[in-house]
Amino acid sequence: MFRTALRNVLAHKARLLMTVLAVMLGVAFVSGTLVFTSTLSDALQTSSRKGFDNVDVAIQQSRGPADPGTAPGAARSVLDQKLLDTAARLPGAASATGSVSGFTAIADKHGTMIGDGFSTRGANYSPGPGGTDARYPMRSGTAPQGPREFALDARTADRGGYKVGDTVRISVDGPVREQKLTGIFTTDDGAVSAGGSLALFDTATAQKLFTAPGQFDEIDLKAAPGTSQTALKAAVEKVLPHGAEATTGRQLADNQAKMIAQSMDGMKTGLLAFAGIALFVGIFIIANTFTMLVAQRTKELALLRAVGASRRQVTRSVLTEALVVGAVAAVTGLAAGIGVGAGLRALMGATGARVPDGPLVVSPTTILISLLVGIVVTVLAAWLPGRRAAKIPPVAAMNSVHATATTKSLVVRNTLGALFAGAGTAAVLVATGMSDGKVTMGAGAGLLLIGVFVLTPLLSRPLIALAAPVLRLFGISGVLARQNAVRNPRRTAATASALMIGLTLITGLTVIAGSVQHGIDKMATSALKADYVVSMASGTPLSPDVAKKLAASAEVTASSPLRNSPARVGTATEYLTGVNGPDFAKLTSLDFTQGALGTLGGGRAVVDDALAKAKGWHPGSRFPVTFEDGKQGTLTVSGVYRGNQVIRGILLDNGTLAPHQKHATDMQVMVKTVHGATPEAKDALVDALGKNPAITIADKKDVSDAIAQMFTLMLNMVYGLLAMAVIVAVLGVINTLAMSVFERSQEIGMLRAIGLDRRGIKRMVRLESLVISLFGGVLGIGLGVFFGWAAGELISGSLPTYELVLPWGRMAVFLAVAALVGVLAALWPARRAAKLNMLQAIKSE
Repeated sequence: MFRTALRNVLAHKARLLMTVLAVMLGVAFVSGTLVFTSTLSDALQTSSRKGFDNVDVAIQQSRGPADPGTAPGAARSVLDQKLLDTAARLPGAASATGSVSGFTAIADKHGTMIGDGFSTRGANYSPGPGGTDARYPMRSGTAPQGPREFALDARTADRGGYKVGDTVRISVDGPVREQKLTGIFTTDDGAVSAGGSLALFDTATAQKLFTAPGQFDEIDLKAAPGTSQTALKAAVEKVLPHGAEATTGRQLADNQAKMIAQSMDGMKTGLLAFAGIALFVGIFIIANTFTMLVAQRTKELALLRAVGASRRQVTRSVLTEALVVGAVAAVTGLAAGIGVGAGLRALMGATGARVPDGPLVVSPTTILISLLVGIVVTVLAAWLPGRRAAKIPPVAAMNSVHATATTKSLVVRNTLGALFAGAGTAAVLVATGMSDGKVTMGAGAGLLLIGVFVLTPLLSRPLIALAAPVLRLFGISGVLARQNAVRNPRRTAATASALMIGLTLITGLTVIAGSVQHGIDKMATSALKADYVVSMASGTPLSPDVAKKLAASAEVTASSPLRNSPARVGTATEYLTGVNGPDFAKLTSLDFTQGALGTLGGGRAVVDDALAKAKGWHPGSRFPVTFEDGKQGTLTVSGVYRGNQVIRGILLDNGTLAPHQKHATDMQVMVKTVHGATPEAKDALVDALGKNPAITIADKKDVSDAIAQMFTLMLNMVYGLLAMAVIVAVLGVINTLAMSVFERSQEIGMLRAIGLDRRGIKRMVRLESLVISLFGGVLGIGLGVFFGWAAGELISGSLPTYELVLPWGRMAVFLAVAALVGVLAALWPARRAAKLNMLQAIKSE
């Protein structure tokens, strides 16, 4: 039986090719994902570990909770020069270095910021006994000295076209500074390797820019020869003041590696989910292929049974074929996946996302998982056809009386499908009325998909019948195409279902993303009257000087900085948002459910509806507050507004808040200009701020796009990844049609003999493929719209402006893609059918 199985594989090489390709693509996706994430994670971890080569023990600010009674926002920094000197004198410490860092934007020669806003940093150059800082060896020039000098990493200097002696425009918290470039250094810093930038100042300048004179963010110790990291840490802990903690360099490296691995896990899970979808779609192709192979070999299998083969042996024969096919597909898929992993890393570099250099990592786990996935998926998909073949009585098989499904089996299938679909629909509808119905909706969506798949044979006849009037326009070819499409509903359903799943996901996510984007646009338009919102590119606070410069501009008619400050309200910490009371009404259009904005000032404040409901507040309510400087006061609620993603929380006048802030900073500044949001107005604001590389000036559309950016990025990524599932679905259609043509060779020969020409045969196969693909497309788009609507009902709870938007244009494109899939998939089977020799076809069995 084993030899028989191998001979069958070799005899049906062409028929099994599509199955191999489908499994290979899925395995390539899995192995490529594992190789890419392992390679990226290894490179980042290696780069990160290099950053701790000169750190045996690090003293950091304690991350524990504040002491009872500590005012919110009160400074707790204990990492000062005194502690640095004490640490340097400890037995076993070879050296101690104080570190300071913060956001620093570097402008290129056109005024544009170099690098990503979240990885452009500044730090201090701390020379050791030899007058150099071992962390940053100078490639050219000298270390910075004084407030107007700085050094720049070599990668950023090369990108900006800077050399030693140039004057470079930089920004730390808003105002533009012009610094002289005195040195260019090399570094193994992972952020720089990944495309960021690093600027170095002398320690006094860095402290003034990022912390406070005499204060550090971290103190790093190097152990003397013969002293272990653990021993040095024990010595350090004896002199630590309250509010500081010591960690070994090894532990810091391990923590960083763990964080990198966790960040990679999210990406890996997402990519593997889409690989799973591709494999799931591939299961339909595998099951279809083996079902048709078994049907075509019914008499052969019956003869084996008649000469003594048991049911178990017949099943094992089919599973052995699947094992061989799965093994070949898994090995080729693994090889292709290694290429995919290397290609993804190269693609990241080509798109400007720099990653640290490192070897391609192909772990034993990746190899084992890839081989197991390919083989197990193929064998499981072939098990049911093999079992079905073994149950056919030999005499019945030889007479082919088994071909038609019994009425009982059809009733059972349709009943189960209706129960699954009904239960799934009910669960989805119930979930839309729940406050947190994600799990219920997910379970309902899965049940509904399964139910529709089971019912697809039943649905195929009436839905394909709708195409009959159009197909009649193509004459006898169209009539035959419709009859062929519904002749074997199970095969048609399995073929269409592969495409249906891909289009369900694509359509559902498109509906959700489009509706969310519309809701965010509506929210930004309705909540903001301001023409522009000014903020730091890094999301860090702005200097108050920015608001002053904007207010002084002739182009600006009204402006308001938004200034956050932590405060204790009752037993909880809430954030107060300070605004310019007189101008705030001109810049926003808040929807008040109770009270009104009025003129903010004194002790008056307005609060969002969620907070008011939680606290039981209404206009006139008074509540005690402990400001960040520890002083206490009382605020009176003058209005309750609907909170949104742009504005929410407790709003009060900056005149009330500012006296309690030691270091006032703004998160953003809202601006209204004379002539509205025009290119000229934006240019005037850019000029007023000195063409600052660190500051972004965004209009309403920019604000909306920034909020919705993650949805757009996710959607584009989903389109690219689900393309794999669509490709697998195309292979499924090709496979089904090719085997259907082989199965109907005698029939096609008869059609040719009675006068249907080759062009008519080709048209018949193409129309059959088109009808099956459109059937799957219609089901997929319909389910996608339903799931998109249901998910939107959950989203609307957190986004009040959410409104269902059906992307008719994109859905038309999706349907056109389904039609294109049908046309392309039929090219080879149609050509093969047309080339059949009619006499040989008539004689075939």
